[in-house]
Amino acid sequence: MDWQIGEILEGKVSGITKFGAFVALADGKSGLVHISEVANAFVSDVSEHVQVGQTVKVKLLSVTPEGKINLSIKRALPSEPAPRPEAKPRRQEPSDASPAYAHAAVPPAAESSGNQDFEERLKKFMQESDSRIAGSRMYAEHKQRRRSR
Repeated sequence: MDWQIGEILEGKVSGITKFGAFVALADGKSGLVHISEVANAFVSDVSEHVQVGQTVKVKLLSVTPEGKINLSIKRALPSEPAPRPEAKPRRQEPSDASPAYAHAAVPPAAESSGNQDFEERLKKFMQESDSRIAGSRMYAEHKQRRRSR
């Protein structure tokens, strides 16, 4: 039988393994549905989703040069429409006099001094952090040396 990639086929589950399910197709051929292609949700046990002898619809993903057929059950399922986002009430934009835009009226000189203050605090924090890490390493090395004696 001549199949096209992407074609939806019907077959019977002929075997289940921990890594997927084998599906018998027409003409005596069979393909593998990998565990990641069984369902849209996480699958830890394939036998929770399909049973041997069950008829399933599968989508043909690929056929390797060696003749291995890769199938998917989840891609053969009808696609669900994307959920519509709920209509959110529109926010009123604040006026120019509102406190939300108060930062826009800050003169550039004052803003740059705020950045300098932040930079100084960040530098101090980084120095303290480095100091603590160095102290922690010294303690760990000292403890390691005591154990090796």
